[in-house]
Amino acid sequence: MADRGDEALRALLDGNRRYVGKETVHPDRSEERRAALTGGQEPFATILGCSDSRVPAEIVFDQGLGDLFVVRTAGHVVDEAVLGTLEFGVSELGVPLIFVLGHERCGAVEVTNRAIDDPADAEGSTRSLIEAIMPALVRASNRPGDLLNNAVRANIEMTIERLEASPVIASALSQGKIKIAGGLYDLDTGLVEVTVR
Repeated sequence: MADRGDEALRALLDGNRRYVGKETVHPDRSEERRAALTGGQEPFATILGCSDSRVPAEIVFDQGLGDLFVVRTAGHVVDEAVLGTLEFGVSELGVPLIFVLGHERCGAVEVTNRAIDDPADAEGSTRSLIEAIMPALVRASNRPGDLLNNAVRANIEMTIERLEASPVIASALSQGKIKIAGGLYDLDTGLVEVTVR
């Protein structure tokens, strides 16, 4: 079953290569495909991504209707509703891959970094995002190089760790039913670099 997760990851990366190479095929976007999905869905991958408008999963992975089960929040922050949605994808839809998609120059990470020195940036419900992302900045502070880029990468890692702590997801992982991976989307090139396999 874990092979299905590897196949799903290959399909995502193949789609991303088509997107970057300007060779998109726009699969599964026909009227016939829409009609075929009225009875149910069988997505081959779950994408937990940032809600940034520049990183729409179906486009950057060149996928279509019914192919991806997509959940997006700023900074791909996981709360109980998001976790429940991901668990639903695992237990009810049998999706064999969860891919955490971060991206460079993430605004949620930047706001979190500013909030360290200026707590006014943490007003309202934005505070919950900042509190969730802050540990990634702490982890990244010990790494050489650009703090924000490192924090985005650390946020992908920590999001995956949060998912692995879910009893539902951990059980599926231990049974080889799913694979979890993560990657970083390059805003300049469109390329997704797998950072966690």
